[in-house]
Amino acid sequence: MAFEPPPRLVRALGETAPAQDAWLAELPAIAERAVAGRGLTVERVQVPGGRSSLVVLVRRADGTPAVLKLAPPRARPESERAALAHWAGLGAVQLLEGAPADAADAETGVLLLERLHPDVSVRSLPEAKALLEAAGTLRRLWVEPPAGPVFETVAERTGRQATAMRAGAEAAPEAAALVDAALAAREELVAAPPERLLLHGTFRQSKVLAAERMPWLAVGPDPVVGECAFDLARLVRDRVEDLIAAPSGAAIVRRRVKRLAESLEVDQERLRGWTLFRAVESGVRALRVGRPKDGELLLEFAGWL
Repeated sequence: MAFEPPPRLVRALGETAPAQDAWLAELPAIAERAVAGRGLTVERVQVPGGRSSLVVLVRRADGTPAVLKLAPPRARPESERAALAHWAGLGAVQLLEGAPADAADAETGVLLLERLHPDVSVRSLPEAKALLEAAGTLRRLWVEPPAGPVFETVAERTGRQATAMRAGAEAAPEAAALVDAALAAREELVAAPPERLLLHGTFRQSKVLAAERMPWLAVGPDPVVGECAFDLARLVRDRVEDLIAAPSGAAIVRRRVKRLAESLEVDQERLRGWTLFRAVESGVRALRVGRPKDGELLLEFAGWL
């Protein structure tokens, strides 16, 4: 079959693709080789799919349903592989093969995963229930990381983001005060982290799918090592469009920070600080790549913190 990347993936990768990047052009050939090499039968490409990878619903030679995920090197697929192997299916989707089948798979980011229910995430639940289920799933992922420098740290990742934020703020002078506050919060937070655990890295409600082994399992990590408040921060702003539209949106956000911090035993001020940094970083990045509506929503949200 033809492995056409969904428009959502093409748009998202186009925002971040380095010059001369050929991964999207090579994707059909990469997918064909991955399918043939594993003896898979293709059912369909998942649409609209994600923003950083192609997801293909397949069956293995014995008829078992599975997911073939293909991601470009800049999405750090080998870091995802290492995290999924370390979690071993506890709270997260199960990795169905260990080391890459060959060197080409390692270079092009091919992962074979347990099939979940790709169209059913916790976002389908009422908001309060969705937050509860998502937070419970996230808690299971917070474990001691494997030995060695396998994953980047929160300080390393946010250091790169802070540099980009400073540059991006020049194009968005209206966000200067928020950028300064976010950068100051980061400096204080990275100075004395309370724990060093393996984190999902990009956790939100849409990353938690219905499953057979357990009611809900996490997918799509961009793992990082650091404190739990960093991981929880992205969940605080879930359904940001609804929050902005609500007459009492600011009060809802403050209650959400308090409720999540208490339920997961995370310091409330540290959670607020990381929520501020991550919202401003995402907002400035959205403005930089030409998504002004998203950027404005995120910066308005950040202003409530």
